[in-house]
Amino acid sequence: MTADNHRVPERRRTLVLVLAATVLTLGLGLLLKLPCAGGDWSDGRQYTRLCYSDIVPLYGLRGLAEGQTPYLEADNEYPVLTGVTMWAAAAPAGSTASFFGWTAVLLSAGAVVAAWTVHATAGRRALFLALAPTLAVHAFTNWDLVAVALASAGTLLFFRGRDSPAGLLLGLGAAAKLYPALLVIPFALDRLRSGRRRGAGRLAGWVAGAWAAVNVPVALAAPERWSEFFRFSSERPADWDSLWLLAQHHLGFPPSTAAVNAASAVAFAGLGLLVWRLRGRGSPPWQFAFPLLVMFLVTSKVYSPQFSLWLLPWFALALPDVRAFAAFSVTEVAVFVTRFTWFGDIEAQPFPSPAFQAALLARAAVLVGCVVLWVRRSRVTA
Repeated sequence: MTADNHRVPERRRTLVLVLAATVLTLGLGLLLKLPCAGGDWSDGRQYTRLCYSDIVPLYGLRGLAEGQTPYLEADNEYPVLTGVTMWAAAAPAGSTASFFGWTAVLLSAGAVVAAWTVHATAGRRALFLALAPTLAVHAFTNWDLVAVALASAGTLLFFRGRDSPAGLLLGLGAAAKLYPALLVIPFALDRLRSGRRRGAGRLAGWVAGAWAAVNVPVALAAPERWSEFFRFSSERPADWDSLWLLAQHHLGFPPSTAAVNAASAVAFAGLGLLVWRLRGRGSPPWQFAFPLLVMFLVTSKVYSPQFSLWLLPWFALALPDVRAFAAFSVTEVAVFVTRFTWFGDIEAQPFPSPAFQAALLARAAVLVGCVVLWVRRSRVTA
């Protein structure tokens, strides 16, 4: 038996291990959210029992309980493919609890797809995703796992040199959450460095085409409701989880939302360029996806708790460091606990509690440290 023949059963065993770990983590996450699934939050359980999920209140608030179609009949502040996912889960549901259940099925499928595709590239390192505390606490907080699954599948196809279908999946991911569109930057740079200009063009073209194919029909049919996501994103102030809010409070300046938008964009672009220049010149450009996503989250005016799910595949692919991942996971759990505990006492303490602020700063410091570690590794391995 050859070495390759030995690797096949070993790879199958690790795949079973990764998928089993993913299902176990999702099961723990489901148990965490179940006390809130029925929608009776009159006792404040969403905070006291740490089971809050956007899925539960939005079933009624976005017309899904009445059978309304997102964008065409009801307002929806999410990108189109997320709205479609909400509608698909609502179709067989007859109550808040069943809507949560159907949504959990769809999101669990997304997590399994993500774990499988990461394993196809990184093998056992996919356990960084499968066993992540972030997956347990936020798999069912919102609909981000749809985009994570599409982005992970698109990344796998990119690694296999299939630029057009990779772009298709990344474009669909961007139609669910815009972050997969950021992956076009490192992926196209990777193709350009290897002299494959047409590959870079196909990748970018298919991303744009897939995104347009989902969005244009809705934009034409219901332009005001379709554009709500963009208006909401540009007009909302710095969110609770953002470093911008802490800066505004502690430094004593309340800039306008437009100023925060501009400063956030400049900070993201500037830090992204700095990290790109500092990286090892021989390192694969596709790995730049990890620090790029980190810089986006750290500099953004909104860092919703479930956004950290975006990073989990990239710890496996670009920074498989157990200590860095453990530090990130600890701060993630700290942010989760202190955030929702403070929400339960927000009337008495309208600004984020000291514990929540400390957790946010600790997570930001750990993420910046992860980028520094990535840069150092890229210089060593280049």
